[in-house]
Amino acid sequence: MSWSPDGAALRGRVAVVAGATRGAGRGIAAALGEAGATVVCTGRTSSVHPIRSDYQRAETIEETADLVTHLGGTGIPIAVDHLDPDQVHRLAERIREDHGHIDVLVNDIWGAEKLKGGPAQWNTPVWEHDLDTGLRILRLAIDTHLITSHHLLPLLVDQPGGLLVEVTDGTADYNASRYRISVFYDLAKVAVNRLAFSQGHELAQHGATSVAITPGFLRSEMMLDNFGVREENWRDALSPGTVPNYPPAPPDFVLSESPRYVGRAVAALAADLKRARWNQKSVTSGQLAQEYGFTDVDDSQPDLWRFVEEIREPGLDADPADYR
Repeated sequence: MSWSPDGAALRGRVAVVAGATRGAGRGIAAALGEAGATVVCTGRTSSVHPIRSDYQRAETIEETADLVTHLGGTGIPIAVDHLDPDQVHRLAERIREDHGHIDVLVNDIWGAEKLKGGPAQWNTPVWEHDLDTGLRILRLAIDTHLITSHHLLPLLVDQPGGLLVEVTDGTADYNASRYRISVFYDLAKVAVNRLAFSQGHELAQHGATSVAITPGFLRSEMMLDNFGVREENWRDALSPGTVPNYPPAPPDFVLSESPRYVGRAVAALAADLKRARWNQKSVTSGQLAQEYGFTDVDDSQPDLWRFVEEIREPGLDADPADYR
């Protein structure tokens, strides 16, 4: 199918993507830029005002902001540690002075990808898990979102129509009946879904909407590095031996999605005048693609979560192409 973004859909709107340095945050910022929005891109890794990061990777918020501008929006990088209430308070003051209002707030802060470990560390009982590491996961995943909402939501509710997006892993329904990696990771991802629900209760009386969104198998910069591929040749990771010195990706990688896909889901919600119908809901990027008709950068519509529930978990056979 052929689909292209509407470069005027969010023209004149101001969005804040908290955690926009890389991964889903960068993809969301980019997609909002495709739709013409002004996007404040926050994070710790900056080429101008760097803040100590748990990742120590090369991507910066300035690169994200440049991408937003290149795609047709206006990107504004601001270095912020979202665990520091004073820094987030100063961010709110600057946005109030420069823009006066926020139309879209995206809480995508995570930063615990390394702390959660790989498959070899998963399923470690809580009494054997390093406590400091576990508590750090919770602080990065939950405290950051609460601090950001506390300081920035006043700029979103001063007029009706605002949108808050909480980015997590797994829908509320899916996570409610499945154990996710560890007690700490499980609690973090369930909590973010619940944050969208509880904040939606509080935002509704102000005419604002809160939604939790989960991407599928995300081809983030870190994930691509794990398999020794780039976005341009990601399918090579599915063939054993194709990428020397790297393990092949698991079969589900065939249904992976670029970070732009979940970004287009956020942009579609932001442009929907009837988005209040999604208030307090927990949804996937694939679900919203079916609703709004947008596609990933390769014109596909991957729906990993539906494949997992309908095919993989029941042990059935199906062509993954039917879910892309």
